[in-house]
Amino acid sequence: MSELVVKDNALIQASYTLDLAEQRLILLAIIEARNSGQGITHDSLLRIHASNYAKQFGVNDKTAYTVVKDASKGLFDRYVTYHDKNPKNGKDRSFHCRWVDKIGVEPDSGIVYMRFTSDVVPLITRLESHFTSYEIAEVANLTSIYAIRLYELIIQWRDNGVTQRYKIDDLRQKLGVEPEQYKTMSNLKAKVLDRAINQINKHTDITVKYEQHKTGRTITAMSFTFKVKKAPEPIAKDDGFIKMTDSQVRTFSSKLARLPELGNNAPSTAGYDDFAKLIADDLKDADKQKKYHKHLAKLGFEVAKRKVK
Repeated sequence: MSELVVKDNALIQASYTLDLAEQRLILLAIIEARNSGQGITHDSLLRIHASNYAKQFGVNDKTAYTVVKDASKGLFDRYVTYHDKNPKNGKDRSFHCRWVDKIGVEPDSGIVYMRFTSDVVPLITRLESHFTSYEIAEVANLTSIYAIRLYELIIQWRDNGVTQRYKIDDLRQKLGVEPEQYKTMSNLKAKVLDRAINQINKHTDITVKYEQHKTGRTITAMSFTFKVKKAPEPIAKDDGFIKMTDSQVRTFSSKLARLPELGNNAPSTAGYDDFAKLIADDLKDADKQKKYHKHLAKLGFEVAKRKVK
């Protein structure tokens, strides 16, 4: 099952400040609720396993529980500011609300619990209006706290290839840049935008660049243009066995073990090294190797002069 994140655009456009682990915890909660069939309501007490967090984001198994526990505590104190229009008179409104109103831990099982507030639930689940969806694998390797937010802002415009113009102050708020941080434009570009865009271009399905818009000589707004990367071509026929050297098997089994989309195939008690050994055996087997072909292509493995027919 695909690991799909779905958010209402009102939440994508909202202003909030979260650290990397807190952002990831929210994404994982959305996915686990969807995949389990539980769904998300204000009565839903969502369970997030530390082991799943470790698999999705490449975090060490031994530290994952501490990360998700601390992230849940952080979320308990965070709030989001979102905007809508008064249905009676059409005037703009803004609201502040908490992300979660209940958290819990189950240390022996490596589980944290959390419940989204009644205000946030519709922003995650309401699909009758505009919404944004993407695979969690696209953001799993983003480590800048601003990169995930920028990616979400940009892919709302997937059909256009260019975003709206964001006023600088508005963009800062949407990315979660604190008022006292990176006050000069040069710092904002170097510490926030350039770093986030470099990660997005390297690790996601799009390539991005920004355009500066000036009033006089002052930069007052920015927009982003982007292109969706071409999917890698298959590296062998469906029934073709790829002969790999021992060194290649070791290297790529280790890389495959860390791909978020293969995480659910790992035994529940297996760490990365154990999972890599299982994959290494599969890569040497003509039948079992097939399921890894597209993932090998994604990792850049090339087979000379082999084409799909």
